Amino acid sequence: MVVVKIAFILCVGLVGIWAHSHQSKELDAKYNWWQHEVFYQIYPRSFQDSNGDGIGDLQGITSRLQYFKDTGITSVWLSPIYESPMVDFGYDISNYTNIQPEYGTLEDFDALIARANELGVKVILDFVPNHSSNKHPWFIKSVAREPGYEDFYVWENGTLLENGTRVPPNNWLSVFSGSAWMWNEERQQYYLRQFTYGQPDLNYRNPAVIKAMDDVMLFWLNRGIAGFRIDAIIYIYEDAQLRDEPVSGTTDDPNNEAYLSHIYTRNQPEDYGLLQHWRQLLDNYTASHEGPLRIMMTEGYASVAQLMEYYEDSNGVQGPEFPFNFDFITELNANSTAADFVFYISRWLIYMPHGHVANWVMGNHDNPRVASRFGEKSVDAMNMLLMTLPGIAITYNGEELGMTDYRDISWSDTVDQPACEAGIDSYNTISRDPERTPMQWSSDLNAGFSSANRTWLPVNPNYKELNLHNQQQARRSHYKIYQSLLKLRQMPVLRNGSFVPEVVNRRVFAFKRELKNEHTLLTIVNVQNRTELVDIADFIDQPNRLVVLVAGVDSPHRMGERLKAEAIELAPNEGLVIQLNKRK
Repeated sequence: MVVVKIAFILCVGLVGIWAHSHQSKELDAKYNWWQHEVFYQIYPRSFQDSNGDGIGDLQGITSRLQYFKDTGITSVWLSPIYESPMVDFGYDISNYTNIQPEYGTLEDFDALIARANELGVKVILDFVPNHSSNKHPWFIKSVAREPGYEDFYVWENGTLLENGTRVPPNNWLSVFSGSAWMWNEERQQYYLRQFTYGQPDLNYRNPAVIKAMDDVMLFWLNRGIAGFRIDAIIYIYEDAQLRDEPVSGTTDDPNNEAYLSHIYTRNQPEDYGLLQHWRQLLDNYTASHEGPLRIMMTEGYASVAQLMEYYEDSNGVQGPEFPFNFDFITELNANSTAADFVFYISRWLIYMPHGHVANWVMGNHDNPRVASRFGEKSVDAMNMLLMTLPGIAITYNGEELGMTDYRDISWSDTVDQPACEAGIDSYNTISRDPERTPMQWSSDLNAGFSSANRTWLPVNPNYKELNLHNQQQARRSHYKIYQSLLKLRQMPVLRNGSFVPEVVNRRVFAFKRELKNEHTLLTIVNVQNRTELVDIADFIDQPNRLVVLVAGVDSPHRMGERLKAEAIELAPNEGLVIQLNKRK
């Protein structure tokens, strides 16, 4: 009888432990799914064309979703797909709750979400709150001063000079050069436009604007997305007193946005409160609906101290799950030293508030590609770095293949608005078209992107050799290395391990990821174009066996190879991921 009771108690105890463990895993999957995620940015216009018009579309993306499943990607972020005149290729929105006809329909979007759900792929949408298109009904109504829309945008009278000339109300400059103020003849006022003339700034000091954008968010949440990437958040609010900004002293060109220090048009205190409001909206939505935590990530080029306030303010009020970390784009390049890399990586981790998650953006649609910034030989090393650092990794489409910028796009083929405004003599120095060329799927017509005679941007001619199909067939390729790194990220030591960096010398740095009862992993990177022989014995706490887990396409090393800590030879721009096995 006693034995039966003991057995019963043990059984109940084990069931209780299993139930608690099962519940913990379910909660983790619901609320923490994003904390070690790889978010893959899709630039829809260049990803896959399904109807032969030379422009990527939603059906094209849906047809390629299996690619993410096969690669190991479980979250994608779509650049804007909303209805738009395309002055800034989707970042000028004329209808926030409809799809740009070139890209498809709402039914196409619903089909994309359904297929993504089948494959276990979450979808994040770009959200562009700072400005709409000047073709948006809200703006048209505001120009006409229709009741309820009079103050939907930032309108000002300007200043009337003694000679009768009317000038803008202050010296604020547009990101894309020239005054940030545009005169509207019908309304007889200036409107603020921090980007192109076709992107008037919304007025978030008007509660009706916030309510309208809340409704937009809810519209897309109800269609099944997992969250938003918030665009250009640092521009949302401006100084209510309209004070002139001081001259920066960095350029003599008064039309260049760098001419001023933007202390009154960027990173205003009200930005944080708005993000906290949207965080609460998303959290409330998650609490009242099935499915994963709906998250928010933000784009904003700002100081590290300002960015940390987005995580949470001094009172602990939560903002977005994470603000994008652009240090690999803005602070580091092919000339950076090993110490530079360690400094900027460590800086983010040191400044980040306790309990939050780091993220690393290696590339995007607004900046030259990794292979063009750091050099083509650096592609694998940069992906090793991206995938073995703690936290979230963000990949721009094509970076897994090592796609390069197409810098020879002609003036006649140029479509990027700032480049077009710059003119034929200087367009190529600022154009973002080179990093936006179509995805290179195969060596077929137009790299397998489209069957059209002409694509919206020219395909990079190197697609005959550099394409997904070739890399899938090759014994070693950038794609296969990227794929192996995604598998490696499932290891507990990369999900939860500590981070310990080391500057080995001016050209080489390394870092350890350590976790109790797990093998330590070591990533080592040579950032310069010369061979290096390094000794890391002191850094790894000998005795250990060093076994190569991941090596690059051109590396002399192979997976499974044993290395000597006292003499590791690294080829130019080479990276290695190494497992440290304790000697018994």
